[in-house]
Amino acid sequence: MEKILVTGADGFIGSHLVEELVLQGYKVKAFVYYNSFNSWGWLDTLPSDVLDNIEIFTGDVRDPFGVKEAVTGCDATFHLAALIAIPYSYYSPQSYVETNINGTLNILQAARELNIKRVLVTSTSEVYGTALQVPINETHPRQGQSPYSATKIGADAIADSFFRSFNLPVTIVRPFNTYGPRQSARAVIPTIITQLLSGLKEVKLGALYPTRDLVYVKDTAKGFIEIFKQETLIGEEVNIATNNEVSIEDLANKLFKLTGVEGNIISDAERLRPEKSEVYRLLGDNTKLFQHTNWKPGTTLDEGLLKTIDWFSDKNNLSKYKADIYNK
Repeated sequence: MEKILVTGADGFIGSHLVEELVLQGYKVKAFVYYNSFNSWGWLDTLPSDVLDNIEIFTGDVRDPFGVKEAVTGCDATFHLAALIAIPYSYYSPQSYVETNINGTLNILQAARELNIKRVLVTSTSEVYGTALQVPINETHPRQGQSPYSATKIGADAIADSFFRSFNLPVTIVRPFNTYGPRQSARAVIPTIITQLLSGLKEVKLGALYPTRDLVYVKDTAKGFIEIFKQETLIGEEVNIATNNEVSIEDLANKLFKLTGVEGNIISDAERLRPEKSEVYRLLGDNTKLFQHTNWKPGTTLDEGLLKTIDWFSDKNNLSKYKADIYNK
């Protein structure tokens, strides 16, 4: 039974991935961000029968000594820890360099020194920028249209260099826009749902015309595991996408209908990206993932949105969000 280290395990995708790994019988060491509250993020909400099977490691991916300690004794590493909010990256770009680039370097160096069998580095569809051709496959040019995406391009390049220079068994996993329960309100779907369920009649959003390829979080988690199982994907970059797109405006109208709550969309200037930074179209090509694995998206957009709405409808979950405050 392989032991897998998951960094960013306390976050949205990380917590779902940890849960799925445990359910599939893997040993899991969950790397969570150290804090004085002894909070394990979303892992604290997992059922006890899952949580009891997880080894918790608290630390900071920016610290190479702690990272090496975390990697020690593991067979593989799924590296998800990152700063991901695009608007915040406009204000604090150095913190993104330190976490996303240096943090990834620390993981790669530790994995190299400890002869780790597999390393999965999490990328993002944002590295492609606005689509130059669709669907977007893994050869699409990289466009750093925000400090966030630029640091993820840098992290991907360092990961690729470790494969080429040291034969480190790295795979770059590139999820498109993942959504579902536990997602932070800096993403558009929780932004819309929390405003609607909190009784706000005016839903504040940024640009309405960009399109996104939306992947339900359970499907993303299973995609990671299927990629991990295939050694043919070592040294490769792999999209996790649905080959479908929806505009933000159409998505908002769909959520109005599914929640049964009427609302008006208000364009909020604070939520608009600078024009050259906005990514107008993301439509992913999942051909490589289909060719190498048994993965298929198991959740339609309507099904995933209904599951997400149901989770947010729980008052205990909704109370964790501040719907009236813009989360950068």
